[in-house]
Amino acid sequence: MSQMPQLSACPSCEEPLESGDRFCGACGYDLSAVPARPADNPTIAMNGSVPAQGAPAGAYPEPPSVPPAGTAWPGAGPDGTGGSQAAHLPTDLPGTDSGGSALPLDPPPPPGAPPAAGVRFDHSARAEAHPQADGHPTAPGGYAPQPGGYPAQSETYQAQQPDEYLLQAPDPRVSADPAAQAAGAGGKVCVACRAGRVDDDGYCENCGHAQPRERDHMEQESGPVAAVSDRGLRHHRNEDAFAIGGTALPDGSPASVAIVCDGVSSATRPDDASMAASKAASEALLAALPRGTHPQQAMHDAIIAASRAVNSLAAEPATAREHAPHQNAPACTIVGAVVTSGLLIVGWVGDSRAYWVPVDRSAPPARLTEDDSWAAQMVAAGLMSEAEAYADERAHAITGWLGADAYELEPHTAAFKPDRPGVVVVCTDGLWNYAEAADEMARVVPLDAAAHPLHSARVLVGHALDGGGHDNVTVALVPFPAVSQGAGSA
Repeated sequence: MSQMPQLSACPSCEEPLESGDRFCGACGYDLSAVPARPADNPTIAMNGSVPAQGAPAGAYPEPPSVPPAGTAWPGAGPDGTGGSQAAHLPTDLPGTDSGGSALPLDPPPPPGAPPAAGVRFDHSARAEAHPQADGHPTAPGGYAPQPGGYPAQSETYQAQQPDEYLLQAPDPRVSADPAAQAAGAGGKVCVACRAGRVDDDGYCENCGHAQPRERDHMEQESGPVAAVSDRGLRHHRNEDAFAIGGTALPDGSPASVAIVCDGVSSATRPDDASMAASKAASEALLAALPRGTHPQQAMHDAIIAASRAVNSLAAEPATAREHAPHQNAPACTIVGAVVTSGLLIVGWVGDSRAYWVPVDRSAPPARLTEDDSWAAQMVAAGLMSEAEAYADERAHAITGWLGADAYELEPHTAAFKPDRPGVVVVCTDGLWNYAEAADEMARVVPLDAAAHPLHSARVLVGHALDGGGHDNVTVALVPFPAVSQGAGSA
């Protein structure tokens, strides 16, 4: 049975103990669980002496207070490096490997060897030894050797900061701000990491984040007309487009124009198709109306021009169809409105819509267009109610569109003569999916939409985003009757 170690105090609560105690009388600590002091000793002492194996405790020689005579202390090399600030260097102490053999010493660096790579930039290294008054050079590190080659005892263990490091510090002459470097190189800076440069494909070279596209959110106000388009919350790009403007009729009265297009996602390049169609239709209207063309005829011709613009996008090299023979041609829907002092004209192909919302909300609102869609055909044929048809998963399958692979193009146009002021809402299904009926649309259109069309368009886009934003959202607001270009949102 092993003898318990003799303890003067409890290891747990430090209560004084008596000889022979097995448990602490204060806390109950089991004194027999205290391990005994180990009997083995290290084979190498900290001062470098090697005692005999199994030497009793306390048999190690005390380290000398003064280094033994004859020890060679390192001095500054020819290039001023190689000094040390401590009294001992690791290489001054003898060492052995696991087998007891002496460790080989590293060969000294040849004269004229370059200094270490890590160089401080905040001050220059002390490369020269400074002579003292008695002519002895000052050792590297700043202490003066005493007679016999030993440094002063007070300076032996003085802690000083070294002049060389293993890792090189950054050069302050080089800018550490990558954003500044990217901006200086004429590139855009990533909006996510604020450090990388954006490449030509729209991705950050540092973190790979896709940058916001210009079309992800668009707003425009042209006189009394305004439009807003947003990518939504589910799509990776905005495939909608719009064009708004104003002109004067031959009699000098004002005319407002708004075109909204929705790219067909199942087709190729739907974003290009919607942009080309909206631009072509707007330009055709703004050119035809001042010449005296009737607004309804001008709208018909504008839709034809938009169709030609989209068809031209399908003109691909013959090899393109060989690599992707089943790709659909670029396609989109279109809806537009022309508002004069007494006439309201709408035109459309597809399922984008136009609504009439009077300023006096006691008067009934109205939907001005009929969809070219599967649901509309079911309702027109009397096979389903409108609620049943639009609840079906096939409801938004369009039966008319602009594109090279479309059926025979049939532009729809309609003319109205409202007897009271109001606002025309021209939008894609990304909005009317959340306000389908005319009275639902009237409830979400702000009361001051005719006076503040841009703010109201933002409100409508926000309504769609709050509802889920499952699709791109685009809306244009055109007050009726048309007002001069000087009027608009205050």
